[in-house]
Amino acid sequence: MNISYLYLFNKKTITLLSFLLLLTTSCFQSKSPGSREEYVIGFSQCVGSDQWRKTMLDEVKRELSFESGITLYYEDADNDSRRQIEQVKSLLARKIDLLIISPNEANPLTPVVEEVFKKGIPVVVIDRKTNSNLYTAYVGADNYEIGKMAGEYLANRLNRTGKIWEVMGLPGSSPAIERQRGFYDAIKKFPNVKITEQVYGNWLLDKAEKEVLNIKSKDVDAIFAHNDQMALGAYNALKSNKLEKSVKIIGVDALPNGGQKFVGDGIISASMLYPTGGKEAIRTSLAILKKESFEKENILKSVVIDATNVQLMKMQIEKMDNQQEDIERQQNMLSEQNKIYKDQQFILNVLIISLVLALIFGGIAFLALSENWKSNKKLETKNHEIIAQQEELIKMSAQAKVASEAKFNFFTNISHEFRTPLTLIISPLEELIADTSVPPAVSNSLKLINRNVVRLLRLVNQLIEFRKIEYDGMKIKPSKNNITVFCKDIIYAFKDIAQKRNIELKFKSTVNDLEVWFDVNMLDKVLFNLLSNAFKFTNSGDKIKVTIELENDEFIKIVVQDTGLGMAEDDSKHAFELFYQGKTHQTKGSGLGLTLSKEIVELHKGKILVNSQLGLGTTFTVMLPTGDKHFNIDETYSYQTDKTTNYDDIKIYTTELENIAISSSETHKKEDNIAPHEFSILIIEDNDDLRNFLAQKLSSEYEVYAVSDGLQGIREAFDQVPDLIISDVVLPNKSGTEIVQTLKNDMRTSHIPIVLLTAKGSIEQRIEGIETMADAYITKPFNLQHLKASVKNLLFNRNLLKTRFTTEIATDNRHNVTNKLDKKFLSEFASIVESNIANEKFNVDDICKQIGISRVQLYRKVKALMDTNITDYILNRRLQRAKYLLLNEDLTIAEITYQVGFASPTYFSTVFKTQNGCTPSEYKKNKSDLLG
Repeated sequence: MNISYLYLFNKKTITLLSFLLLLTTSCFQSKSPGSREEYVIGFSQCVGSDQWRKTMLDEVKRELSFESGITLYYEDADNDSRRQIEQVKSLLARKIDLLIISPNEANPLTPVVEEVFKKGIPVVVIDRKTNSNLYTAYVGADNYEIGKMAGEYLANRLNRTGKIWEVMGLPGSSPAIERQRGFYDAIKKFPNVKITEQVYGNWLLDKAEKEVLNIKSKDVDAIFAHNDQMALGAYNALKSNKLEKSVKIIGVDALPNGGQKFVGDGIISASMLYPTGGKEAIRTSLAILKKESFEKENILKSVVIDATNVQLMKMQIEKMDNQQEDIERQQNMLSEQNKIYKDQQFILNVLIISLVLALIFGGIAFLALSENWKSNKKLETKNHEIIAQQEELIKMSAQAKVASEAKFNFFTNISHEFRTPLTLIISPLEELIADTSVPPAVSNSLKLINRNVVRLLRLVNQLIEFRKIEYDGMKIKPSKNNITVFCKDIIYAFKDIAQKRNIELKFKSTVNDLEVWFDVNMLDKVLFNLLSNAFKFTNSGDKIKVTIELENDEFIKIVVQDTGLGMAEDDSKHAFELFYQGKTHQTKGSGLGLTLSKEIVELHKGKILVNSQLGLGTTFTVMLPTGDKHFNIDETYSYQTDKTTNYDDIKIYTTELENIAISSSETHKKEDNIAPHEFSILIIEDNDDLRNFLAQKLSSEYEVYAVSDGLQGIREAFDQVPDLIISDVVLPNKSGTEIVQTLKNDMRTSHIPIVLLTAKGSIEQRIEGIETMADAYITKPFNLQHLKASVKNLLFNRNLLKTRFTTEIATDNRHNVTNKLDKKFLSEFASIVESNIANEKFNVDDICKQIGISRVQLYRKVKALMDTNITDYILNRRLQRAKYLLLNEDLTIAEITYQVGFASPTYFSTVFKTQNGCTPSEYKKNKSDLLG
C-alpha cells in the first residue's frame, strides 16, 4: 500500500467516523416529547407561618404544577430582615434565573434587591415593596385602597356615626402604614365617625388580643384590624368583656380557612379580600423568563367579603380545589408515560452507541498504526531542533555570565565608594554628640542621624562581605582560638544595652579551655548579627541566653536563645533566604544578615539552624566542627587573635539597638496642664525613629496617637476616631492599603482622611495607593513641611465640607457629602428619623440598633459629618414636619402634636414657641395672612 493510497483511505475513514460521532451525539441530545428549557426560580418569603403566607405558597406551587422544567427554591425568613438578606445571597449562589421576594422590611432589604437586579437577574416583588424602583415587576394589592375600602364600608355600616378602634400591623412595615393611611383618609370624610384608639398588634393574634384588653375605655362601636388574625384576637378580647355582640369587627385577608370562615361563623362582620398574588407572580415571572410582554406594576383587585357573598366564595373555592386534584392526577399519569418513553429511548441509544463504538475502535486501531509512523518522523526532526537550541542556550548562558559579573563588579565598587562619605559623616557627628554645649533638642536630632548613618554603614558592609563570599570565592583564614573567651568578649559588648532595656543577658559554657579552628574576623559577624536580632525582637523583662557545649566530641555548639516575639512557622522556614522579610515584622531588617551568617558558617564547614514559635521566642544554633581536618592544608595557619573586640563592629551592631532602649511610649498624649488641641492625628509607623520623630514634630499642633502595628492601628482608629491618620504602607499584620480599605468601608471611620507614606514612588504604585481611597500619597524621603501642609489642608477641607453641609440640616442637602459610604450613612440616618417622627418614645438607642453601631460611634459620626447633636436634629425635623402640617393639612394642633411625636399639645406649643418665637396657632395664622 503506497503513501497516497494510505492518505486517501485515512481521509475517508475520518469522514465516516465524524458522521458516526455526530449520529451518536444526536442520540444523546434528543429530548423527550414536551421537553422545554429549564428555569430556576428563587422565592424569598418574609414569613411563612401565617395562613395568608401559606396560601400564597400554595398558589405558587399550584401555578407551577401547570409548567414543566421549573425548579423552585423556597426560603422562609421568619420575620428576620438579616436572615432574609443572607437567604437572598444564598439563592444567588445557587444560580437562580429569577427572584421572587416579599420583603420583611423595605429599608433593610432595598440594597440586596438592587444588587440582584443590577446583576441582570429579574426581580419580582410581591405584596410588599422596597424603597427603590430597581425591580422588574411588582405584584400585590393596593394596601391604601384596602384601608380606604374598609373605612368607607365600616362608616356606612355604622350609619356614619360611631367610635372605632384600629388594630394596626407591625410598626414601620409598608402594609401597616398604607392601610392606616387609607383608613384614616376614608374616615375623615365622615365627621361623626371617630377613631378613638389605635394599637399595634404586629399581625399576631395573641398580641392583638393583649393590646385590645389593655384599652381602658369600653366605649366602642366597631374595630378595624389590619388582618383577620388580629380581628380574631380583638373578638376574643371583646368576648372576655362580653362586648362581642355589640361591636362590629372587620379584618383583611379573607382566606378560605381564615377570614371567610370567621365571617361565615359570625365572629367578624366582614373581611377585605387581600389577594396573595401567588398565581399572578408566577405568570408574570414566566412571561419575563420567556421574553414575553408583561406589566411592571400588577395591582390586584379587592372586594368586601361579608354575609351576603361568603357562601358563594366558599363554593367557588371548593370547585377550584376539585379541579386542582383532577389536574394533579392527570399530571401523574403523564409522568408515568414519560418515564416509560425515556426507558425505551435509553435502550435504543445504548444499542446505537454500541454499534458506533465498535466502528470507532476499529478505525482508531488503523489510524494509530499510520499516525505512529508519522510521529516517529516528527520526533526525529524535533530532536535535531532541540540539539541546536541547546547549543544556542550554552552560548547565551556564557554571555549572561559575563554581563552578570560586570554588574556585580560595578555594584561592589559603588558599595566601596559609599564607605568613604559615610565615614566622613560619622566622625564629625560623634564630635558634635560629645560636645556638651550643643542644646538637648539638637543633640537628640544628631543622635537620630548617627543611628541611621551607622545602620546604613552596616548594610553596606554586609553587602560587600556577601559579594566577596558569593562571587569572589573568598577563602577564610582560620586559626586556633579559645571559643569561650571569644564569645564572652562579644557578649560583653551588649551588657550596657541589656541593662538599659531591662533584659536579662546570660552566658553559660560547659567547656572552658577548648580551642577551635575558626576565622575570628568572620565568625564575630555571625555572633554579632544573632545577638543583634535577639535584642531587636526581645522586649523589656525578657531573657537572652548564650550557651556553648560540646556535642559528641565532633561539634562545638553555640546556642543563642531569646524569649522575645518569635517567628511564624512559614517565616522560620525562609529565615536564611536572601532579602527575605517575615510577614510579622516586615520592616525590622534588610533580610541580608542571616543569609550572610549562613554563608560564613558554611565556609567553616558548619551549619546554622533556627527553631522559633510565634510569641514564645527564637533559638539559633551554630554547629562548628572541632579540629582542623575539615580545612585544606593551605587554609590553616597560626594566627594570634586580638583579645579585644573590634570597636567598629560593636558600634555598628549596637547603635541601632540604643534607639529601642530610649524610644518613647506608643501613644503620645498631651500633658494635663496643656490646653487640648482642636484636632487629633493617629500615626501608624513601625520604624521607631520615624514614628517618634513624626509624633514629636506634630504634637505641638495636634493631639497625637502613635502605634507600630497595622492591626493595632485599626483598633486605635475605632477607639479614638481621630480627625486624620498618617500610615506607612508596609506594616506588620496589616498593610497601609489594607488599613485604608478597612477604615474607608466602615461607617464608623469612613469620614477620616488618610495619608499614606511609602518608599514605593513609581507612578503605578501611587495610582494604586490613591485607588484604595487614600486621601494623599507621599513618598519617602519626604519634606516635613510638605507633610504638615498636606495634613493642614486635608483637615481644613474636611472642616469646610462639614460647615457647608451643616448650614442647612434639611434632608435635601445631604448630597454635599462626597464619600459614598458617608452618603449612605446620612441617608439611612435621616430615613430612620423621618420614619419615626410620630413615635414619641423614639430615641438614640433605636437609631443605634437599626444602623448597628454604638452610641459613642454614632455621636462622633454625626458630629463629624453634620456638626450637630442627634437630639437637636430629631427635634428640628419634628418641628419642620409640624410647620408643613400646619400650612398644608387641615388638622388640629392636638392631631399635629401626636403626628410629630410630642407627648402633649402643651409641651409641643412650648417647644415650638421657644424655637420659632410664636405658638403653632400664631405661626399658622401669620403664614396664612402672608399668602392670602
